[in-house]
Amino acid sequence: MTNDWLTLSNAAKLLGVHPSTIRLWSDKGLLPVHKTQGGHRRYRRGEILLWAETNSKSREESIEPEGMMNEVVKNVRMQISEGRLQEESWYQKLDEAARTQYRKSARSLFQGLMTYMTSNGEDASSEAFAIGYEYASRARRYNLDYVDATKAFLFFRETLVESVIKVYTDANVPSKKATEIYAMMHTFTDEILISLLETFRKLENVNH
Repeated sequence: MTNDWLTLSNAAKLLGVHPSTIRLWSDKGLLPVHKTQGGHRRYRRGEILLWAETNSKSREESIEPEGMMNEVVKNVRMQISEGRLQEESWYQKLDEAARTQYRKSARSLFQGLMTYMTSNGEDASSEAFAIGYEYASRARRYNLDYVDATKAFLFFRETLVESVIKVYTDANVPSKKATEIYAMMHTFTDEILISLLETFRKLENVNH
């Protein structure tokens, strides 16, 4: 049983962390990992359990990106709850059900961004496309045009970027690293925006 092979997602479940965290630990050489001939990561259950027993909580928190990211989430929620959404012209056009859906929009954007940042950009295009499609299809569903759809996305992007920068600055992350993070965020979110516009155009063509 202890020599069972685990996939990356199964190892994440065993340790109770996000799969992107397992990927990050593996890439940094902090977690014992094996590669298949096809290049897939595999983990021995016994090695993972031993690693979990011998690593202190403090070390885990210093590596774990979720700890810092939890602060980002809190900051985003605070900014959204401060009434900034109510000032947005596109938001004022929505009924309460639609507004509820849009308030949840930061979640998919946040999760996609964190996966991108902790996996060195692996599968970034497919992740960006999926999020862009989600924003475009939601806008169409609630009768927003492509300008309002773009405004909605940019609102959540800027709120998220501002929060990430604030948390990283407060944590005294070196300026060089912070600049790299900022560049990665914009590279990824720019791809999402392109996907949003392309998807919106395709959906309009289908309905014409």
